[in-house]
Formats: sequence, structure tokens, C-alpha cells
Amino acid sequence: MELSRAAASNRDAIKEIEQKSGVQITDCYQCGKCSAGCPVAFAMDKTPRQIIRLLQLGMLDEALKTHTIWLCATCQTCSTRCPRDVDLASLLEVLRQTAQKKGFVAEKNMDKFHDIFLSNVKSFGKSQEVFLSGFYNLRSGKLFQDVDSAPRLFLTGKAHLKPSLVKDKKTVQRIFEKCLEGRE
Repeated sequence: MELSRAAASNRDAIKEIEQKSGVQITDCYQCGKCSAGCPVAFAMDKTPRQIIRLLQLGMLDEALKTHTIWLCATCQTCSTRCPRDVDLASLLEVLRQTAQKKGFVAEKNMDKFHDIFLSNVKSFGKSQEVFLSGFYNLRSGKLFQDVDSAPRLFLTGKAHLKPSLVKDKKTVQRIFEKCLEGRE
């Protein structure tokens, strides 16, 4: 692949990703602290550092097709460790959204889990595991996945049918609206 041609052809799309994420990818000088601290890096096909490098080289589709962007736990470890304050977690979130729009979902049903999780947090202010697992099972077609553990979870009080809400649900919804401005 000719890198200068790839960089030129994806320049606008990568600029848009930079704007949406608030990350200037040229700020990364490939020190690798993000990847060294990532608790999920062992399962990724590309390290977080390599994802930024792909973008720096203009190889957007290669970055969007990785399993890495879907495996990111958004724990912010990478962003916290970065000596250049590159918010890699935000960048990976925008890459997930872009990959979803382009139909590049490397992890089967991961986009469904992602959408249901965010919808769950937007609706209740926090993740409700019963709803999350129920809707995921419905949308993924795995209706009875982990159903055998449900009675134990309800009996021990670790799962509840009635959702608990945050005190100020409107604030959470405003945060979502603010985050989604210009992304859809």
C-alpha cells in the first residue's frame, strides 16, 4: 500500500474523527505507555498505540476493521498514562461509531452490546444488568444465554427487576445530548 496515497484519500475523514474526539493524532509520538497500561491489550489484535499509528499513516479502514476498537473497555487507563494528554479512549469511541456507520464490526454482536449499554445508561442513568443482558439476548438471538444463572442472581440480591435510577436523570440525558452533538 502506498502510504502517501492512503493518507491523502483519508485526510478529511481522519480530520473529522479528530474533531469529534477532540484528539490531535499527531500529538502521539508512539511512546507506547497507553498500550503498556491497557488491561485488555492482551486480547487485542492491534495495540492502542498501533491504532493511532494506523491513523497517522492514513490507514483509516485498517483501524476501523480491528477488534481492538470493540474490545476497549473505556477505562481511561490509556488516556491517563499518556504524557501528551492524548485522549485515546475518546478516539476509540469515535472510531467505534465510524466503524458502525461503515459496517465494519469486527466483533460479532459487539455493536449491539454497545448500543444497548449506552441506551441503558441514557435511560436509567447507569447500567442495569438485567435489562442489558435481556435486551442483548433478544437482539443477538441468544435468548437463553446465561439464563441458568438468573435465579441465583435474583435470590442473592445481585440482580433486580425494578431498575434503580440516578437522582438527576435529566443531567445524564443532557450529557448524552452534549456528547452526541454533531455525531449523528
